[in-house]
Amino acid sequence: MIFERLDIADLLLIKPKRHGDDRGWFSEIFREDAFQREAGSVAFVQHNQSYSKPKGTIRGLHFQTDPFAQGKLVRCPRGRVLDVAVDLRTSSGTYGQHVAVELSADNGHQLWIPAGFAHGFCTLEEDCELAYMVTNYYSPQHDRGLKWNDPGLGIAWPVAETDAVLSDKDLRQPALSELGPVFS
Repeated sequence: MIFERLDIADLLLIKPKRHGDDRGWFSEIFREDAFQREAGSVAFVQHNQSYSKPKGTIRGLHFQTDPFAQGKLVRCPRGRVLDVAVDLRTSSGTYGQHVAVELSADNGHQLWIPAGFAHGFCTLEEDCELAYMVTNYYSPQHDRGLKWNDPGLGIAWPVAETDAVLSDKDLRQPALSELGPVFS
């Protein structure tokens, strides 16, 4: 596995190696020892999967507050997405900044997003699935979000606002300036 440090501290792009022949390929998608060498001591407690049918579906930007904040290891086993992490750590020099990477079934890449970030994605084609392991259990009382198209974030989503497919919940999320401090 190749671990690539991204422009915001603590975010990692993980590129598992694929060993192939005329039958296809094999890949280790997670090794605890290698992951913990790069990301630190992390324990995953829940594995989630989402399916989005239409191209242009946006899910996010989501996070959970303490004491149920979650780190997420995200991959796209079907389709292709633009995956986004927004730094919500007020003590960070990159507070309010984001990283966007393409995750796909073809590239096999994964994104490690530690607690303290909002996460979202946009499907770049129809029939996309995202699988992610998380470091804390889902807690509806601690579930929060951030406005996906907040101009203050400057995220270049690959879909026009009028064409984006969103849930009612995601349409009602606050802008970063309305959120207040969430993580130190």
